[in-house]
Amino acid sequence: MDFALNHEQEQLRDLAQRILSDHVTQERLRAVESGSEWFDREAWRALARANLIGIGFAEPSGGGGLSLFEVGLVLEEIGRRVAPIPYLATVVMGGMPIERFGSDEQRSRLLLPVSAGDAVLSAALIEPAGDAALAPATVARKDGSAWRLDGLKTSVPAAHLAERVLVPATTGAGKVGMFLVDPRAPGVDLQRQTGTSGERLSRIALQDVVVEARDVLGDPLGGREILDWTLECTLAGLCMTELGVAAEALRMTAEYTSKREQFGKPVASFQAVGQRAADAYIDVEAIRMTAYQAIWRLAQGLTAAEEVRIAKFWAAEGGHRVTYAAQHLHGGIGVDVDYPLHRYYVWSKQIELTLGSAHPQLAELGALMAARRA
Repeated sequence: MDFALNHEQEQLRDLAQRILSDHVTQERLRAVESGSEWFDREAWRALARANLIGIGFAEPSGGGGLSLFEVGLVLEEIGRRVAPIPYLATVVMGGMPIERFGSDEQRSRLLLPVSAGDAVLSAALIEPAGDAALAPATVARKDGSAWRLDGLKTSVPAAHLAERVLVPATTGAGKVGMFLVDPRAPGVDLQRQTGTSGERLSRIALQDVVVEARDVLGDPLGGREILDWTLECTLAGLCMTELGVAAEALRMTAEYTSKREQFGKPVASFQAVGQRAADAYIDVEAIRMTAYQAIWRLAQGLTAAEEVRIAKFWAAEGGHRVTYAAQHLHGGIGVDVDYPLHRYYVWSKQIELTLGSAHPQLAELGALMAARRA
């Protein structure tokens, strides 16, 4: 299948690349990482001014009316720059489910500020007992027109910044609801966690948290479709981010080995180095093709459960090989935590482990294939 970008998509990708290259410098990264928020507000505002935050929302929501595929192109550039901004959490995990399944009032209230760069969203998809909370232990009980939530979520991105966090909860036997929880509401306890990449995450304990009817997303007894779709879009977004991370790590390695000399020759001219780099290039292209296929199918409204798991397998397995090879080919400087390559290694490792590493993806893929053939 031909995934060549059209002119509009190329312009969008190039615009994101220019903005992030201008704002996310090594000096800026060090400054943001030394703070407490893990949030480059200057880069976030620049993306908002260019209308790149709301591109996946409809025009009434302040967006550009484009698809998840174009959102993925921005995520790829964020991965290239290892930009500390909550774009995946806000746009894909929180915003696009509201755009697709929410009411007009929810879209107006929550998405217009996001498109303007004035608000952040997130979703709590992970629980301590497992990665993806497809059968959440968090429970929601009906209380008049409202719901009361009790449970524990972990590794929630950008919760400390978020206006609302999308929380899946069990609402009955085999039933799931999706609730837009205010992280500052009574009964919500946020405890700071730190991801492998240094990203600020949160452990969210919910104790008798009241969620009014206006903050229930869709049917509270029929939220399974919303949860499945949100999970698949999040996995595809992670894969697109990993594509940018891996591609840039390989580019840095090609540049370094072309300039670094041993025995009077660039190390890139050595056969073993060339073979290792070639293997990494094949992995990057495998990540690219599988990620593009998964996110394109989701953008087109096609079934993509198997394609998403294939893409996440390659993002996890291939991304690990690429960044490990990049460190190896850089020699000793490759493991220096002050050298820029280090960020790409830890970003890749966090993406690899988020919502299931390579082997769980294969197990899920096998289960999907078996169910399809039954």
